[in-house]
Amino acid sequence: MPDFTQWPSFPFEGDLRVKPLADPVPVEPPRKGEAHRECTACLAPDEAYIWVGERWRVRAMDRPTGLPMVLILESRSHLDLGDLPNLLAAELGVMTVRLERAIRSLDGVARVHVNRWGDGSAHLHMWFLARPYGRLQLRGTFLSLWDSILPPISEEQWRENLALVAAWLAEFGGRPLAEPPRIQWQAPSSLAAQSAAPETKPVEGGSLLDAIGETAEPPDTPGAGIDSGASNAAASGPTEDPAAGPNGDPAVGRARDVAQPQEEAAVVAASEAAGAVPTRQPSADTDGPPQAEGGPPAQSDPQGEGGPQGEAFANTRGAETAETEREQAETPTAGRATPAGESGPESDRQ
Repeated sequence: MPDFTQWPSFPFEGDLRVKPLADPVPVEPPRKGEAHRECTACLAPDEAYIWVGERWRVRAMDRPTGLPMVLILESRSHLDLGDLPNLLAAELGVMTVRLERAIRSLDGVARVHVNRWGDGSAHLHMWFLARPYGRLQLRGTFLSLWDSILPPISEEQWRENLALVAAWLAEFGGRPLAEPPRIQWQAPSSLAAQSAAPETKPVEGGSLLDAIGETAEPPDTPGAGIDSGASNAAASGPTEDPAAGPNGDPAVGRARDVAQPQEEAAVVAASEAAGAVPTRQPSADTDGPPQAEGGPPAQSDPQGEGGPQGEAFANTRGAETAETEREQAETPTAGRATPAGESGPESDRQ
């Protein structure tokens, strides 16, 4: 066995056996993008990348993996590394340094490994692998193997890292397409419901080795979740609210409670302006029982005092009462005491 099987960074232990070396083939099979084979990089739209520029694009894996970040730098032109013109060759060096700094700026990243294999596709693509800080066992050439062995990071952290790198690159130009994860927060109905919430497990990560050989399967499409609480509420039907309106709408009930005192206040104000007493008092010419203050209209009054006709009726009665009081004040009444010094029919009789 070779000596590297004893290195601390070697991912395996136990009894191992070297595979027999196969005979070389006379002609290697064409890669993707060669000999009339379709190029997946050329057919991919910009929406499949986290950052796009005029001549370069950066994409990520289809799902979280064991490392904090795994990115691929690609040229827009269908060129391999040795086919780059001087302009793109110079920009490749600038983009490599820029992307390495962006990934190394993430929390928990110690080093960034840059690799170029090119055995699966003829389109230039450079790999950038972030080594976690403090994980000395992941140092060296076996980092790509450890990426498939380690448990995948959470999708929220993965998406946040992608958005940070895309924003970092956008400071120098281009367009960032990666967005941070949305905060999905919902207040629990009780503390017991919060403590009983199920723990979310990270999704299974893809294999970096499969992606290098370009045999990785497309990511699984997450199913749309169904809110069981909303379904149960819809099945149980609407709940009755004593303050609700005729159709069970609380807003209608509240509007009715506010409008009723306002109508009563308008009636009182109109009666005071006409000189009448706000509350109807029983009198000799009153038809039916007296009207209680704030209660419903009497049965003998078909219109009631709440409508327009009832309001006009109250104003007429108030005017008649005021006129009667003025006539009584002007006409001397028998039996009324006359102040001293005044003459009148009552003083003459005395």
